[in-house]
Amino acid sequence: MTPRPPRITALAAAATLLAGGMLAAGPAARAADAPPAPARARDTPTITPTPQSAEPRPDRVTVTPTVTLIAGETADGPTLDVVETALRKAGARHVVRERRPVPGRLTVYAGDAAALAAQKLDGPAELPAEGYVLGIGADRIVLAGKDTTGTYYAAQTLRQVLPHRGHPGGKVAGLAVRDWPGTALRGVIEGFYGTPWSHEARLDQLDYYGEHKMNIYVYSPKDDDYLRAKWRDPYPADRLAQIKDLADRAALRHVEFTYALSPGLSVCYSSDADVKALVDKFRTMWDIGVRTFAVPLDDISYTDWNCEADKVKWGTGGGAAGAAQAHLLNRVNQEFIATHPGAQPLQMVPTEYYNVSPSAYKTALSEQLDPDVLVEWTGVGVVAPTMTVAQADAARKVFGHPILTWDNYPVNDYATDRLLLGPFNGREKGLPGRLAGITANPMIQSYASKLSLYTVADYSWNDAAYDPRESWGKGIEEYAGGDARTAKALRAFADVNYSSALNTAKAPELSAAIARYWESGDARRLDSVLASLGAAPARLRAALPDRGFIADSGPWLDVTESWATATRTALRMVEAARAGKGAQAWKLRQQLPAQVERAASYTYTGLDGRKVPVLVGDGQLDGFTDAATAEYDRLLGVSGRPTASTSLGTYQSNTVARMLDGDASTYFWSDGAPAAGDQLTVDLGEPRAIGSVTLAMAKPGSTDDYLHEGVLEYSADGESWQTLADFSGEPDVTADPPAGTKARYVRARATAGQSSWVVVREFQVTTTDGAVTGNPPAATGSSLRAAADGDPGTVYRGARAAGKGEALEVDLVSARPVGSVTVLRPSGAEGTADVQLRTADGTWHTVGALHGAYTAVDTAGRTADAVRLAWKAGSVAPQVAEVVVGE
Repeated sequence: MTPRPPRITALAAAATLLAGGMLAAGPAARAADAPPAPARARDTPTITPTPQSAEPRPDRVTVTPTVTLIAGETADGPTLDVVETALRKAGARHVVRERRPVPGRLTVYAGDAAALAAQKLDGPAELPAEGYVLGIGADRIVLAGKDTTGTYYAAQTLRQVLPHRGHPGGKVAGLAVRDWPGTALRGVIEGFYGTPWSHEARLDQLDYYGEHKMNIYVYSPKDDDYLRAKWRDPYPADRLAQIKDLADRAALRHVEFTYALSPGLSVCYSSDADVKALVDKFRTMWDIGVRTFAVPLDDISYTDWNCEADKVKWGTGGGAAGAAQAHLLNRVNQEFIATHPGAQPLQMVPTEYYNVSPSAYKTALSEQLDPDVLVEWTGVGVVAPTMTVAQADAARKVFGHPILTWDNYPVNDYATDRLLLGPFNGREKGLPGRLAGITANPMIQSYASKLSLYTVADYSWNDAAYDPRESWGKGIEEYAGGDARTAKALRAFADVNYSSALNTAKAPELSAAIARYWESGDARRLDSVLASLGAAPARLRAALPDRGFIADSGPWLDVTESWATATRTALRMVEAARAGKGAQAWKLRQQLPAQVERAASYTYTGLDGRKVPVLVGDGQLDGFTDAATAEYDRLLGVSGRPTASTSLGTYQSNTVARMLDGDASTYFWSDGAPAAGDQLTVDLGEPRAIGSVTLAMAKPGSTDDYLHEGVLEYSADGESWQTLADFSGEPDVTADPPAGTKARYVRARATAGQSSWVVVREFQVTTTDGAVTGNPPAATGSSLRAAADGDPGTVYRGARAAGKGEALEVDLVSARPVGSVTVLRPSGAEGTADVQLRTADGTWHTVGALHGAYTAVDTAGRTADAVRLAWKAGSVAPQVAEVVVGE
């Protein structure tokens, strides 16, 4: 295997600093003479992660055709390779490794702190492990690390600041960088459920970590059977060879490859044979170059023993489980880690990994687990929205061991329908200094994870200077290869895939553009935003340098393009309606449902063969089409389709709108149990005469998920509520209000708390005002009522062609002035009819003729109590989407 660069590893440094007690906050506490972190000067180049100190110098150097590269004691082969490649990209034709400078050439000193004297810069001696100094000026470039990794990181910084040009002579501005990490361990844990990364993706990730000064990768994919269900079994030769490849690549990139074996599903803690199996598996890994090991004991039962001997030895309960786990880990620590010089401190994941609450389990681990074992912790919550210094201190206290965070971001195994492309957020400044380190659990999509991991690297290196949005923007620019058009496209795409538990704003830049439109009416500006979003997928497919991102994001790119088409149609529809272009607006209104349905139809195939729906910009893209449809309906003068809302959270993609879609196989599903007062509400758009109300809850497999105690209520204004019916212990509820009841809102309200969640298959409120009668009868699946139900999205379809003398009649309830009658029909609908009004004497008067998909008749305020379409006999069944009677 490739020799591991000699160095003091960050893992060992973290254990040394943290084993005896709390690490002082901030990197300055680890290097008392290190300067504070000033704001980056405006004329210094962008460096990532953001350095602790980067100051311009008044001098500069020139890249000569031949550059002399002198290697010092902290420069290893990988570092020299990075430097040489960077110099060649900067225009050097030849990079010659020498022992001393050559007159007339630019000289680069790598790993030689003494060379800083000519630049009057302090060396790295007082910096923490992996710190470095980079000096550019005084006719030289100097890279001086505290250790080999520090010099490697100096080379990564140099790579970023040197120009890219095809010939020598480039001028490089003088620069002094003094830099060090904010926490000892910074990296990634591949610890998700679902399709594991490919071998090529893992190698690519290790390259990315080295470039971004991340120094640990934990190999712990949940669906590698040889880590969990088959943990005792040896790897097949080809799989073992792949792990060796990873360990070798990690060494070259100054990354600790951590092998994490998870025996908890079947281990007998007291078994000598199982201890031997663990040690033997680790020894196999040692032989191929692995030096860092972990034993995760997460996502298992600790109340059910895997063998009777454990129950006999330790008894039952959380304390017994903690003692048993400590026993196993201590034996591995003492019989393997301690007997292998160069092995890094053992890591473990406790079964209670997600809080800081004292417990018998944590007490047993705290008191009995060897003190140099690192404990991994996810924060307060499995996916912690925030993480604070106080919480980290509490975790250190309750576990009694150094804390390495297993931060479940941007992992999406619990939300496989989404990409999580927003920044690392909600982590308090000062937190890294309280930790042994930070490992982020990434998405199933490795290449797409890089946008978020860029910000993880930035925060964990220099949290004091970290700004989530700024870091996110810099990451996008870097990932786009410095191309402005590609960066704009990537930013638009990342924006509609932004939201998560850490970033609650949904598509923040798009939502701001939509809000501006509703406030200002500037359609051109919003259309430009939507057009850019629609063009983004094609741009990324054509120009994004990292092709793995395109493969990872393919379904989401397709959905983005499709939603952009739908939202632009919705925008044009509203603008046409506002401009009085009724026929054009109606044509667009009819195109929109199919476009929305297409946008919502995309899926990909998951690890288990299940089709996974794909969500992009949910709440904004679909929200805009809904709002635009409602605005069209308002301008048309109808109530529109009912809408739904709830005080409950939503589980995955089972949105509240599903309880109004007329499909009992889809449903709203809450993400928690309701408390007294929680409600589900149907909004009819305006006060309507209501009839029967049906609430269908629960579903197969979740038969207890319904409101167990509640009341159906209605209201005209949303303020004053009347009881319609109480219900208890039944998932299906039906109620009939008194004749003549009018309401805009109908709700189901919980009157008591419960432990089960809530599923609502359908919440149906029938309306009875504006009765529709006549012929031909409606076809199966349609109704006469659909011709005047206030929703242009529903269509009356005749069961047959109209006969002579047949008509469709819409009752207006009482006589009133009628200013206009507008009849909407599906595009291509055939058949003709007279549009007629019935006056007070019962006489029908023809006021116009039905033609095409959109007919608008000015009736000049004539008083009438009914409207009808008097059909001309024909050969095609009539269709009517809506008869709209204007004042």
